Amino acid sequence: MAAEPAEWTVPIEPTETVPRRRIIFASLIGTTIEFYDFYIFATAAVSVFPLLFFHGGDSGAALLASMATFGTAFVARPLGSVIFGHYGDRLGRKVTLVGALLTMGIATFLIGLLPTIHQIGLWAPAMLTILRFFQGIGLGGEWSGAALLASETAQPGKRAFAAMWPQLGAPFGFILANGLFLLLTTWFAYDSTASDLSDPFLVWGWRLPFLLSIVMVAVGLYVRLRIEETPVFARAIADDQRVKTPVSEVFSKNWREIILGTFIMLATYGLFYLMTTWVLSFAIGGEGTGGLGYGYRSFLTLQVLAIILFAVFVPVAGLLADALGRRRMLIGVTLAIIAFGLSFGWWLDPEAIGTGDDLDVTRMLLFLCVGMILMGLTFGPMSAVLPELFPTNTRYTGSGVAYNFSAILGAALTPFVAVWLVQNYSVAYVGYYLVGLSVLTIIALVLAPETSKKSLYS
Repeated sequence: MAAEPAEWTVPIEPTETVPRRRIIFASLIGTTIEFYDFYIFATAAVSVFPLLFFHGGDSGAALLASMATFGTAFVARPLGSVIFGHYGDRLGRKVTLVGALLTMGIATFLIGLLPTIHQIGLWAPAMLTILRFFQGIGLGGEWSGAALLASETAQPGKRAFAAMWPQLGAPFGFILANGLFLLLTTWFAYDSTASDLSDPFLVWGWRLPFLLSIVMVAVGLYVRLRIEETPVFARAIADDQRVKTPVSEVFSKNWREIILGTFIMLATYGLFYLMTTWVLSFAIGGEGTGGLGYGYRSFLTLQVLAIILFAVFVPVAGLLADALGRRRMLIGVTLAIIAFGLSFGWWLDPEAIGTGDDLDVTRMLLFLCVGMILMGLTFGPMSAVLPELFPTNTRYTGSGVAYNFSAILGAALTPFVAVWLVQNYSVAYVGYYLVGLSVLTIIALVLAPETSKKSLYS
């Protein structure tokens, strides 16, 4: 087990130079847009894209193809973290955050303008995949910049709580995206089991969440242009600590931290995309995909209710991580995730929970609530944990690469693997998959140093 570092002296109080409320809003708005963009794609990948972009085979194959496109962004994310990390560690956090926001937002807007496979053939899924790739490029640079903006301006001893604001973007983005989809499907009276391509929702209604994202991007851009550079990076400039090629520097000197950060996030990512993307496909999927056949709007309502607990427990996690330390707190939460994974078969077996109109709604809601509470607890401290592993001159690149490598291992494959496991084995095996990811996270946490008392001026 790694030794815990002594507390280091912080040269100046970070909050002396940067207004806290502006920092909170700037870090929160960007990640809210980030997760809004991802959730509207995830929801459409389950309910709309199999019909409009991958139609032609059986329903199970179309869903798998749609999920594969969903995973394309995760392949692009490490590339985005390298590109934006280079400029974030060379030019500063502020200018890089603006670039990441624009890349992600423009790609999302253009998805709302795409013709379908019924109009231009295979060009449609090809263009969807390309835009999804650029979504991933932007996202690869967004999170680490927002996390650094919040953590590098925090008071000593309160960094996990101060840095949790970007993490709230996940539940906020979910509520905005899925709440909007819920309103639209209600307005259009769209049934997720319908396949009539002349349905107004399938013709143009699904495009509205993508097109409306441009409004949020404009607000985010306005806020981001008004923030100041973090005092930690300003000190690095003053002390001439910047390196010419941050990516080569971080891989040569901090490769161990990249590996640890990647696996520390693994259980978080696996749980995140099981509780959002996969469970939606499982609940509303028909017999051909091994699903429960529950109504789309009804299940989306359950998800939106449960996600409130996600938001509530993110700040709780920040407080606990400051009080108990990062490692102790996260090891405890990850052990709870393992227990939750082992219970998937009990919660979700179709014979126990029912299907279609006979679904046990209370059981499903409790399952979602437990998962979302654990999600808030494991996700909340990560915007402090990963940046604390790296020195200032490669922190943007290092934390971003670790975060996004973990996205490939824990998120890109998870919805696809989970669908395959249900179709070929049973829903219990989805939980076992989560357990496997969590065991790897426990190992990484045991090997990692405790960083709660570490100065970011390094």
